[in-house]
Amino acid sequence: MLLATSVFALLRPAQPYAQVTELRGEVSESAILEDQQRKTRQLNMAAQDQMAQAGENSQSTAPTPAYQPASPGAVQDDDTAPATGSIFDPPEATDDPFAAVPVPPPRPSSATQGAADQDEAAETQGAAATTATTGDEDTAETDQDPINSRALTIDSADRQQLDPGAERVEAIEGRDRRAEDDPFAATGIKLGSFVIRPTLEQGLRASSNADSSAEGKPALLSETTLRFNAISDWRENSAVVDGYGTFLKTISGDEVEEARGRVDGTLNVDLDNDLRAIAKLGYEAAPESASSPVVIEGTVEQPVRQTIDGSLAVEKDAGKMRFALTGAVEHDIYGDARLSTGGTLSQKDRDSTLYTATLRTGYEISPAITPFTEVEIGRRVYDLRVDTNGFERSSTRLGVRAGAELDLGEKLAGEFSAGWLREAIDDDRLSAISGATVNADLRWSPERGTTIGLTGQTIVEGTTSANESGTILYSGRLTGEREIRANLIGNAALGADWRDYIGSDGHDLMLSAEAGLTWWLNRYAGLTTRARTEKQISNLEGRDYTAHSIFVGVTLQP
Repeated sequence: MLLATSVFALLRPAQPYAQVTELRGEVSESAILEDQQRKTRQLNMAAQDQMAQAGENSQSTAPTPAYQPASPGAVQDDDTAPATGSIFDPPEATDDPFAAVPVPPPRPSSATQGAADQDEAAETQGAAATTATTGDEDTAETDQDPINSRALTIDSADRQQLDPGAERVEAIEGRDRRAEDDPFAATGIKLGSFVIRPTLEQGLRASSNADSSAEGKPALLSETTLRFNAISDWRENSAVVDGYGTFLKTISGDEVEEARGRVDGTLNVDLDNDLRAIAKLGYEAAPESASSPVVIEGTVEQPVRQTIDGSLAVEKDAGKMRFALTGAVEHDIYGDARLSTGGTLSQKDRDSTLYTATLRTGYEISPAITPFTEVEIGRRVYDLRVDTNGFERSSTRLGVRAGAELDLGEKLAGEFSAGWLREAIDDDRLSAISGATVNADLRWSPERGTTIGLTGQTIVEGTTSANESGTILYSGRLTGEREIRANLIGNAALGADWRDYIGSDGHDLMLSAEAGLTWWLNRYAGLTTRARTEKQISNLEGRDYTAHSIFVGVTLQP
């Protein structure tokens, strides 16, 4: 009879429970257990109702048969007791040694235990609110439980209200940022695939010799200098552009007005078969120095000299061997000289082009030092085959050098070399220009924030003076820069030049010294000051001079 009533209750038409229950997210274990217990209670109540009806019908016809246990020790169910348990509840303890040992339920997870605690609290509140109702009303409340237990998910505990007393974590924006290596360096301007860092310097310069000549006079000048640097951010190859421009204008004193500037570009390209190509192109325009070996009498101002130069080098590494082949072209253009008597003097006979080819072979002793040798051949061609004095100035160039490349990281890097250079002039009446050569470009950092630089070069200077071949100029610079503080930069420089006149015993010695400070008010503006002195001593008449100057100005950078 119990089995028949159970089947009848299960087959009773009822609206599917899933259609009236909100399903949302994952279902907790406590919710499933509670749902099963509620279904069990409903089934037990339905079974009791069926059995009660069947008992009333059978009392009038036949007595109730005695209970016959199927196995020894079985006990008849007490139908009069209310069914409050669940089929999933563990059996009570008995003295039967063969009774099954109850298995404890699995320990719920933290999220499940939180959901179960919430279920228990909700049931407690519901029981307190319905204490005064009758048993029938309790049954109705149980059948129509307003709490949707399936809505409790495993993350429901995480969505509880925060504890007002909990400590608030500091925002990411408020944390200390990593200190910059150079907090006053220019940030630059992004333009296409290049980052440009321009610098504008404007100030006043007081000089005791405005044009650095033997007859120079003092003056107060306005000096404006624009410097810029552009670096590409390409993934493989690279390009760098550097340049500067300076404009001088007299405010009071000796009348001077001049502009000078230079721009250089370098392109590095990686080719196939471990080949590297380095292309360079430069342009410079500046008034010729008053200390030039070519002196033009009676000029109002020094003529402008323009130089266009370019080179292309191909490098290859084969094991520890280093090979490089460089071709270079340099073209000099001299402007007309304005005379104090009126009119101009053409200097077209000084225009020339120098073609050179240099082969370098080196061997890497270690990653820090690579000795090398160079062989240079070239040809200097003048635009006019014969100058105004009737001399053929074109010449053939030959030079050899030996030196070493250094690479010790930030401590020491660069190269130096020494050798011999000779230029044989086409005109037999003029002696060949020859002499020892010294070249260097080194940077040494004895400690962080301090940089020492040494540069040196040997230059052959042509001339159109009658019966003179030209000169060899040896130029050297020793520079130093020190970061005294993050916003205070000091720099100093010492220079020495020696000019040897070929075919005579004439020579010039030029000495210079400079020191300066830059105090950055912020990343974008700073105050700059520097003092400079230079002196030229010559055994030729009318070439000695001395000049002192002081500059004070403002430096701006974006």
